[in-house]
Amino acid sequence: MISLAGVTKSFGDNHVLQGIDLEIARGSSMVIIGGSGSGKSVLLKCILGLVWPDAGTIMLDGQNVTTQDRDAFLARFGMLFQGGALFDSLPVWQNVAFRLLRGSLKRPAEEARAIALEKLRRVGLMPEVADRFPAELSGGMQKRVGLARAIAAEPEIIFFDEPTTGLDPIMAGVINDLIREIVTEMGATAMTITHDMTSVRAIADNVAMLHAGRIRWTGPVDQLDTSGDPYVTQFITGSPHGPIAAVR
Repeated sequence: MISLAGVTKSFGDNHVLQGIDLEIARGSSMVIIGGSGSGKSVLLKCILGLVWPDAGTIMLDGQNVTTQDRDAFLARFGMLFQGGALFDSLPVWQNVAFRLLRGSLKRPAEEARAIALEKLRRVGLMPEVADRFPAELSGGMQKRVGLARAIAAEPEIIFFDEPTTGLDPIMAGVINDLIREIVTEMGATAMTITHDMTSVRAIADNVAMLHAGRIRWTGPVDQLDTSGDPYVTQFITGSPHGPIAAVR
């Protein structure tokens, strides 16, 4: 579904991506792991076309992302943002239905609200939440609203950016279970960037380790502990000793 070949991206002298080769199969859940500053977010932005790579190709469903109609291209994606990114001035249901109330996906308001209520129900939130504002919700509820928004337009591909950041372990487990269930139900292709190893093991089919702008290792999640790659081993165990230098 998504294929990257030789993708590079630099910002001045900062060479963030240094030749990324990666394939994400249709209907699978790929999790990208790596330390802060390893290039995970830049990789995601390149796929979405928010920044253009300096070299290499990114293909979506066999077509180069740089040549596709932007509206039609972005309509295929859903996104759960790290910080929730909810609109404080809009009630919850309008946040969930944001894409359904405007642009090429526009629906009548009554229909958009009905879809929003159904997606809220799917992530475990009651109908009375719909007319509240984000500031009236807990962090876990806001994250679930963000997840409902990500799936509201039935996207083919869903990106999850650090989906459990800022959540307690129990709520993080709830979000992980929801992501796994929803991706499976929808048959969507999923890409997650995270450094939370609990999330990795809960939601991944395949894992790719990104370090110093390159994919160090990729494989099924059940081979993560036996990868034999010292970078992967150090990262998943959290050891201060190994090839990844700690920033002091």
